Amino acid sequence: MTNFAPYMETTATSIPANSERQAMDWSLVLVSQGIEPVIERNGEAAGWRLVVEPPDYERALRALRLYRVENQSPAWQQTLPWPALVFDWRCLVVLLGMVLLFVVEATGRGELRSMGRMDNLALRSGDWWRPFTAVTLHADIAHLAANCTTGLIFLGLAMGAFGPGVGLLSAYVAALGGFGAGLFLLPDTHRSLGASGMILGALGLLTAQWFALLRHGLSARQLVARGVLSGCLMLVLLGLNPNGNTDIVAHVAGFLAGLGIGAVLSLLPARFVRSDWLNLVSAVLFLAIVLGAWRRALQ
Repeated sequence: MTNFAPYMETTATSIPANSERQAMDWSLVLVSQGIEPVIERNGEAAGWRLVVEPPDYERALRALRLYRVENQSPAWQQTLPWPALVFDWRCLVVLLGMVLLFVVEATGRGELRSMGRMDNLALRSGDWWRPFTAVTLHADIAHLAANCTTGLIFLGLAMGAFGPGVGLLSAYVAALGGFGAGLFLLPDTHRSLGASGMILGALGLLTAQWFALLRHGLSARQLVARGVLSGCLMLVLLGLNPNGNTDIVAHVAGFLAGLGIGAVLSLLPARFVRSDWLNLVSAVLFLAIVLGAWRRALQ
């Protein structure tokens, strides 16, 4: 990050830049403020500089400082080399919480699975918390490892695309939709647990980003069809394992719920969806639901 202070006295009309690209970006910022800079190579050192008129110097510095503050990425977010992809590392907090619950269960300090897994008969008998807690539980270490590895990718990208709170809560609600589908489509003896519905819900959210292109005509609709087809193929690859331990209904329903939620979010103004207040409210609501459900289950 360039420090402008040393240039205040020695080069009163010169603002150093680290590269030609940075100089070009900064020049556009200054032009938008009515300041006309001249881009030059820095003859004294490798680099570039913007030259402005002395009366505009202080105003130019203030404009560039505001530009940097508004455009710097948080430390926990990382822009990926592919266009328009942002990965949010805060997804690790959720995954580590699931690992902690698995460790508690594995060490024999609590019968978390029997208290928190999805059980159609128990839910119909009044155990309302079971869909909310079942998302956070896993059957064995292989189940946990598979969900953590795929969850790191899809959940991190969904949180980066829609905002940390909105992306997390949306994927969680999609998982609840998956368990809800199992409640109505499967017999009362059905039991299930795991974050697979949440992770495939995140995949549905990512797939739904293509719907934002529907505003741009026929060629855009063709791109949307290809994007949705790609997401469906990922669902087949990751969510339709034919072995007897796979809850295919929860996987498919979770993906479709995420697809629907993501379609709505993609068509809303991005400034609203990614607003700080909405993401904070969503994160607090997610935490309150999970903790409240587990508090009731443990009672």
